[in-house]
Amino acid sequence: MQIKKHIPNAITLLNLSTGLLAIIAIFRGYFDEAFIFVCLGIFLDFWDGFLARKFNVAGPLGVQLDSLADMVTCGVVPGLMMFRLFEDIQQTQPEYMLTEETFYMGFVPYLGFLITIASCYRLANFNIDTRQTDSFIGLPTPANALVIMSIPMIQYANDFEILTAVLYNPYVLLVITLISAYILNAEIPLFSLKIKEFTWAKYKMQILFLIGSLLSFFILGFVAIPLIIISYVLVSIISNKMTSKA
Repeated sequence: MQIKKHIPNAITLLNLSTGLLAIIAIFRGYFDEAFIFVCLGIFLDFWDGFLARKFNVAGPLGVQLDSLADMVTCGVVPGLMMFRLFEDIQQTQPEYMLTEETFYMGFVPYLGFLITIASCYRLANFNIDTRQTDSFIGLPTPANALVIMSIPMIQYANDFEILTAVLYNPYVLLVITLISAYILNAEIPLFSLKIKEFTWAKYKMQILFLIGSLLSFFILGFVAIPLIIISYVLVSIISNKMTSKA
């Protein structure tokens, strides 16, 4: 029993470790590796809570550890990624390079950390918001992190040249940053993607959405990730309206 008690927290700390590895990968310019580490961290984030409930060892320590680990993997990492994407554009595209006339461009990359700040506020608020026990209000940090981390992957894949060119624009990245910071804490009820028990009757919406998401990823590749998150928000809004009318 003592071993079971520590398994969920150990998995949470592994989530934190993947976040640290993602930070190192971003500093070294290995954006694809950073994406993989974040995905691994999100995978571990699902299992720590699931096993804590399964072993009946959920407690306040696990809740705090989970938020702290997510702050790194799904808060610091996407903010740092956006910072690096802004910097890369400044270094590779002459029209956005720093000059005496455009010194203000030097401040733009730091705006990427608005994602980190908004993620921190969301995680702290999540722990005290009793409305978010079985659902979410605002976009969860793992979903938001996946969107941000998918940007360089879409650029690398270059499957959609127009989209790739659009994502190399700092103004587009700035809009994405602002939307990201807003939707993390927006008063938008979203259904939870965490399946607490594998039962079709209770979690058929989540199961169907996850299956559809996997199919979309296999068909569209990395472009599917932001489309999946947008669909997640839209499905939640439609579901909420249908429920309220009923």
